[in-house]
Amino acid sequence: MAVRAVRGAVQLDEDQAAHMDERVGELLTAVLERNGLTQDDLISIWFTATPDLHSDFPAAAARKLGIVDVPLICAQELDIEGAMPRVVRILAHIESDRPRSEIAHVYLGAAAALRKDIAQ
Repeated sequence: MAVRAVRGAVQLDEDQAAHMDERVGELLTAVLERNGLTQDDLISIWFTATPDLHSDFPAAAARKLGIVDVPLICAQELDIEGAMPRVVRILAHIESDRPRSEIAHVYLGAAAALRKDIAQ
């Protein structure tokens, strides 16, 4: 089994903890489903949030989904002028037999504009 990395992002409509839980939950669920993964396939997840998000840690949404025995870390995204606001990004390390070219990176809603080259 190989170690692979999956990228993803989602834009929030507002900086509210419940909304962050909902949108980050959707993102994580989509990553698992589109890659045929279970929580046991997760090695770790790195979350970043744009500097305008203050309501909660994105990793809290993962814990609420039941991802409790996977190392998670949150960091702040660079504050670049003109960057898309209210975005949570993930970099998930997984165990998978899929070749790198078949990993489905997930960019939901408006966040698909961030990586048109790999967004599914």
